[in-house]
Amino acid sequence: MNEILILGGGASGMAAALRAAEHGTVTLLERQPRLGRKLLATGNGRCNLTNVGAAPENYHGASADFVKPALTAYPPTAVLDFFRSLGLRTVEEYGGRVYPASDHAGSVLDVLRLELERRGVRVLCGAGAEALRRDGRGFAVLCGGETYRAGRVIVACGGCAGGKLGGVTDGYRLLQALGHQRTALHPALVPLRCDSADPKALKGVRVTAKATVFRGDAPLQSETGDVLFTDTGLSGTAIFSLSRCAAVGGAGLSVSLDLFPEDAEDAIYEDLKQRRARFMARPANELLVGALHGRVGLILCRAAGLSGGATAETLTDAQLRRLARLAKDYRFPISGVGGFDAAQVTAGGMDTREFDPNTLQSRLVPDLYACGEVLDVDGDCGGYNLQWAWASGLLAGELR
Repeated sequence: MNEILILGGGASGMAAALRAAEHGTVTLLERQPRLGRKLLATGNGRCNLTNVGAAPENYHGASADFVKPALTAYPPTAVLDFFRSLGLRTVEEYGGRVYPASDHAGSVLDVLRLELERRGVRVLCGAGAEALRRDGRGFAVLCGGETYRAGRVIVACGGCAGGKLGGVTDGYRLLQALGHQRTALHPALVPLRCDSADPKALKGVRVTAKATVFRGDAPLQSETGDVLFTDTGLSGTAIFSLSRCAAVGGAGLSVSLDLFPEDAEDAIYEDLKQRRARFMARPANELLVGALHGRVGLILCRAAGLSGGATAETLTDAQLRRLARLAKDYRFPISGVGGFDAAQVTAGGMDTREFDPNTLQSRLVPDLYACGEVLDVDGDCGGYNLQWAWASGLLAGELR
């Protein structure tokens, strides 16, 4: 039976369909009314389609080495060559992030969609797989009252993150019905909820900081980058990169912001003493004007106990030392992380021990493959998750 079914029309599913089209007649079933809805939302609509520095250490899951064969077969250079062959122009930006030169995610989806059409892939949207079962030597998929049969099936249904954009649990359910096991699911690349009034007071303010998750006094993970204050806590790229740690880290967690990541505490203290001498008549709570975002400086001074009614010249060395220490360790208790609807990625998924990492074929069910977010693989923030989607989709589509 030369028919091939791809379940899921996201990034990994489209990549798998394009590669699988070299081996037979491909039908792609997508639950949503159109392909790639989540893809269009990535990178704030710009689509951070890969990261040139993507390596196994950027990925997480129960089996740490599982991603190696896919990333070796399809490293970022190969993924970029793949998109270049489809006519997509790209640009590299800070941190190795790669975007379409058009600065529009629609360009990525357009080249994929046109290539699917060119290669004769049959695309059925509004067609979510309801059941998957063995049917003789092949498979049968029930979908909207119709039964589709194929000799080989690739499950690329994605994870449950971003439900409003198409995140579903379909892939887990379909694979579990065939005997596969799933690990625990957690939202990842998601904002943190914090038990403090300060983030809410700073809602909308964005800073560059080194953020660290602590359990008690023990640091668990640090990331430097963009931090956004929200009405419920913290967001931004640095926070997204820490969110997996916060989601699985248990109770008693806090997040610390180092607002001067390139300066030692002593250097900040000396600067504060110079400011005190230079701006003696300035209100004490305005001592950090020009050094930090104005609202952040005011809140930080308040947290350090500096009263707006006093002048800078009245501040003691001990008060300046306390402010310097707070600027390096502005800490908030973590009450939780945003839910799956707010998450960009699902941490956890189908147990990768049950799939061959060299082919992504099931070890339990011959001719059954899985790729992308449905598997227990999630990457750091910065293009790593889409890199996994493309690489795993192309590898699964080889149908080895």
